[in-house]
Amino acid sequence: MEWTKKQYNQQYDKWVPWLEDQYLYYFGKDNKASYVTKDQLSKTKVTGNKQVDTLQDDVNNLVGNQVGKGGLGEAAGNAVSKEGINRAERGGKDDQGGYAPGPAGSAGNPVAENAKSAGSGVMEGGKKAGGYVSGMWSGKK
Repeated sequence: MEWTKKQYNQQYDKWVPWLEDQYLYYFGKDNKASYVTKDQLSKTKVTGNKQVDTLQDDVNNLVGNQVGKGGLGEAAGNAVSKEGINRAERGGKDDQGGYAPGPAGSAGNPVAENAKSAGSGVMEGGKKAGGYVSGMWSGKK
């Protein structure tokens, strides 16, 4: 039973982020970075005024689209989606199961060990940055 559970989790970690990327690629103009940006910014409504909320939605979409397909920051958005968000979903591992380029599970590799700790730091920084942007739009200091 444990072996089956382990195999299922390994396949899930490999395929689900890839399927999400494919869905966004074929059914929209977002990558994960632009989708997450738009989603987080949409939670920062300033007022209940329809015109102000519409303006804010338009600005949020403008910002999110810049890291999506065809945007000025498309390359950065794709890199963040693949190397940031997908790795975070997999606990810091790439689609081959390793933490750094090389054999899967590069245990004992100092680069791989540093990548594990750096990955959690990057995610915390991203959460803080998202909170800062949300606070900026909501008027909070």
